[in-house]
Amino acid sequence: MGLAKEAEEETQPQGEASGKAVEAKLSESQIYVVKTTSGQEANVANLIYMRALTNKLPIYAVMVAEGLKGYVFVEAAGPHFVDDASSGIKHVKQRLPGVASPADLERYLLVKPVVEELNVDDMVEVVGGPLKGMKAKIVKVDKVKNEVTLELLEAAVTMPITVNADYVRLVGRGRREREE
Repeated sequence: MGLAKEAEEETQPQGEASGKAVEAKLSESQIYVVKTTSGQEANVANLIYMRALTNKLPIYAVMVAEGLKGYVFVEAAGPHFVDDASSGIKHVKQRLPGVASPADLERYLLVKPVVEELNVDDMVEVVGGPLKGMKAKIVKVDKVKNEVTLELLEAAVTMPITVNADYVRLVGRGRREREE
């Protein structure tokens, strides 16, 4: 996109014409992948975002996927804008050739409930509430209510305790298969 065209769009009055200009810019954008040092994705994303703001580059979004180490996704009008924003940043290795489709990113955007991963006899650690830090074994899983019933391993008396599934973290899988 040329500078003259951007200047024209900036001088248009706010309202319907401005909304159409933004839609046109976003429809022309692509998603590019920047390879980074593992563990430095958030730092790189913040630096790219700040450079895009200060240099007024047409970068529309910067995303770090929680389950994908070493990569940052950047939505921009062209690859050269991504290169401009990421050049010289310490932990950036390279911009991967090609573009990523929104369908490729869907699996990183959709959050899978924790309770879907849990089964009876799995070992978990309680990560919230008054029992925080205690290890337990799952006795029952209620996927509808998003709850799990636990037997605490570190308690003197074994009694079932029901907690929200968001308060547990999977430590290990159960050894025997679930009997039905």
